[in-house]
Parts: sequence; C-alpha cells; structure tokens
Amino acid sequence: MRQITDTILMVRPVGFRMNEQTAVNNYFQKKIEGKDINELAAKEFDSFVEKLRGVGVKVIVVDDLKEDDTPDSIFPNNWVSFHNDGQIALYPMFAENRRKERRLEYFARLEDEGFKIKDIVDYTSAEEDDIFLEGTGSLILDRVNEKAYCAISPRADEELVIEFCEDFEYTPVIFNAYQTVEGKRLPIYHTNVLMCVAEEFAVICLDTIDDAKERKNVLKHLKMDNKEIIAITEEQMHEFAGNMLQVKGADKKYLVMSARAHRSLTKDQVQKIEKHCEILSSEISTIETCGGGSARCMMAEVFLPKA
Repeated sequence: MRQITDTILMVRPVGFRMNEQTAVNNYFQKKIEGKDINELAAKEFDSFVEKLRGVGVKVIVVDDLKEDDTPDSIFPNNWVSFHNDGQIALYPMFAENRRKERRLEYFARLEDEGFKIKDIVDYTSAEEDDIFLEGTGSLILDRVNEKAYCAISPRADEELVIEFCEDFEYTPVIFNAYQTVEGKRLPIYHTNVLMCVAEEFAVICLDTIDDAKERKNVLKHLKMDNKEIIAITEEQMHEFAGNMLQVKGADKKYLVMSARAHRSLTKDQVQKIEKHCEILSSEISTIETCGGGSARCMMAEVFLPKA
C-alpha cells in the first residue's frame, strides 16, 4: 500500500466561475467582478500542470464540456477516488450542478494510459435522500494505516463515511470542525481544507476542532502512526495552508500547495515540511477565490494498478 502516487488526473476548466450552489456552505468562496474568470483560471491551471510535469509528476489532463455548465469541474477529487486494488469510488455531491462532473469516459482515458479498473463502487444514489460524501474533499485517507479522517458537514454524512470505511476497509476517525463566519462557529465544508496526511507528517488546523475529546482522538491516531504533526492556525487555513497533497516526482517527493498557502507558512513550518520533502507551489489565486478550493482539490490521485 502506498500513501503517495506519481500520477494525477486533472480537469481543465472551460466554464469556471463562482458556483452559486456551493457558496451556501463554502465560506471560502468570493466573487471577482469584471474579469474573464475562466481565461484566468485556465492560465493558472496550465501553469500548475507545467510545474507538476516539470518535476516528473505524471499529469493526465482531461477536458470538460462547456455545454454541461459545470463551474467546479476543476475539482475532480470530490466525485471520484482511485484505489490500488483497482476499485473506483463515485461519490454523491451536494450541489446539483456538480453532479454532471461525473464523466465515466475519463475512465477509458485511464485505461488507455495502461491502468486496470476492476470495479466501480457507486454511492451516488444517496443524493436522492439528500445524503452526501464528497470524495477526498470529505475523506482524508491514510492509505498505509487504513484510516479515513472526516469532519462531518452538510457534505459529509457520518453513516455514509462508515459505509465507505466498511467497503474499503478503513477505520473511520470522525470529528466536527468549525470556522468562524461573522461571529458564528459554522461547520467547515471539506476536511481537506483543514488537514493533509503525508507519508511521515500531517498538516492540520487543530483550532477548528472545538471539542477537546475529538481533538485528542485525532491527535492520538496521528501520533499512533508516527506522523510528525505540523499545526497551522485558523488564519493560515483561510489561506489554504491545509489544502495540500504530497506527490511523487521523478526522483523526489513534493508537498504541493498554492503560492498563497506557501506564503502563509512560518519559517519553522517550512523547515518541518522540508525535512521530509520539497515544497512545490503555484499561483492559483483566481481558482481559490472563486472556487473556494485550492491545489489539493484540483488533483485526483491515481492509485490504480497497471494492466
């Protein structure tokens, strides 16, 4: 079992904008007026892909369909996850206009690239009951230690988390996480904005876990698996410092994040990360501002076996 991969699936934007349907509970989103948002996002996307490929990460880029009107398709990790036993999971999405992002023809592209697909585990019927679980946005998978960390929210249903864990043989580590919005503590929409689990360390905003017992339990699991804990503040989380992903390049490992997240880190935090791997950051401010997601959300890790 591997925790990190050298192959990433990414979806190039064609109709990117601020999605009004997700803004109801994604408090990271903001509108940008008077600019060609999709053109700016596409430039940021291409530059990001170039950086990843430049260090030897294999990036499979697929194109979205403009007529589908899927403003968030740039974030594929919310609807699909790829597993090393050849299974693919399809997830139920909170926003109706995100459900069209699930395009199974992308899987044919993966097969063309030499990957083997054994089975598709489909949770999408839960949408009929208004039950959601948004992929590796909601689930932070420690694949080696078979644990799934999840902050419960309108986009992450506890029972469905448990069902996923039973199907894929993970231990659920479930908690509640909050951010302050206009003086109120409100649930954070996705776990992957507050934590990232890498091979030897975890970046996490512990300040979001208000319940002391729940916080202690999350720490217990990370420490049990010998993860060095790199704590970030809630302010840094709002700069997307929790939204990171460790990947494998040609001859090194990298922690991938946005330039904004990178700028928010202290010297000490950077040193702690660089003990384990290099940092690779890219400027994606349009995508972050309008989409309310960052570098990690743009990358769907491919762990499928080769045919």
